[in-house]
Amino acid sequence: MIIYKTKEEIELMRAAAQVVSRTLGKVAEAIDVGVTTLELDTIAENYIRSQNAEPGFLGLYDFPNTLCISVNDEVVHGYPRNEPIKDGDIVSVDCGAILDGYYGDHAYTFAVGNVSEEKLRLLKVTKECLEIGIAQTRVGNRLGDIGYHIQKHAEDNGYGVVRELVGHGIGQTMHEEPQIPNYGRRGRGKKIKEGLTIAIEPMINIGTEQIRYLEDNWTIATGDGQASAHFEHDVAVVNGEPDVLSTFKYVEEALAKKDNVS
Repeated sequence: MIIYKTKEEIELMRAAAQVVSRTLGKVAEAIDVGVTTLELDTIAENYIRSQNAEPGFLGLYDFPNTLCISVNDEVVHGYPRNEPIKDGDIVSVDCGAILDGYYGDHAYTFAVGNVSEEKLRLLKVTKECLEIGIAQTRVGNRLGDIGYHIQKHAEDNGYGVVRELVGHGIGQTMHEEPQIPNYGRRGRGKKIKEGLTIAIEPMINIGTEQIRYLEDNWTIATGDGQASAHFEHDVAVVNGEPDVLSTFKYVEEALAKKDNVS
């Protein structure tokens, strides 16, 4: 059952999503060659708690950390390790937080150091897929329109679209109905209605759409070992239009400041 939200509930969700957005901004300030993903996890947990919020992933389905951090060919659900990030890595950071009983869920894939043009193009197209999916999240469309347009843009650029992992409804629980696949057929699926709140999260691969599960029982990687990217926003339907509750502003500001220093 889809739980449609009131405007008051959506504002509570916006506050939770903004905690996650600011947390990703703190990650952006710290991420660099030689930094471990476990260090980033500690930064994120400390910041979330400083905002009178709780980490949304820690303990969820027994996940052991605050952040899901997936590097290069890892698609999602990688857990932080005491291993340094290398020059040329792309690092997907997925973060959740609970504030006043509502979840925020938000992801960004970072380019660290001297990243290849091939990987940079993947990041660009995946981010565009997210923007295209958000634009379809309006009254008058159906859920299939979101996935169709994401899939089309990715495949038109020669990329694989992960099938087994999808976006989702969000609210007082992390994963609510409906599921939001990154593929589909236009004009199919449930009608998009006022008060819908969803997490849209394209997971796009350079090569095959196939995935594999690593031995740690958490990390999901691409089937062919080529890179994958992941961007995510929380989106509500307000006055018939998409209202993005999370923001990349804090990430972009932090990255721009680092670029200016270097």
